[in-house]
Amino acid sequence: MAQEQENDFTIKSRVEFVFNEPQTCDFSYNAFLPEFNKLNTKRSKLKMEKKQKSLVIDIESSDITAFRASISEIIGLGKIINGTMKICR
Repeated sequence: MAQEQENDFTIKSRVEFVFNEPQTCDFSYNAFLPEFNKLNTKRSKLKMEKKQKSLVIDIESSDITAFRASISEIIGLGKIINGTMKICR
């Protein structure tokens, strides 16, 4: 059985979704929160903060693969926002 190798680094990043209206930000935050909590893993931790017109997501990953997976999940959330906004127009 292969041993897990620890990296000599961590990866930290911040993604910010900036909205035109505070109501859209509130709606997005409330929609994402239940699923967002499931995105934390042993190798990647995510935190989401709601500001007046933006959602700020902080990522801390222990390796490149975990970081990429977290970014992919955030991109998925962004696509949901975009799709929902198109439907609502």
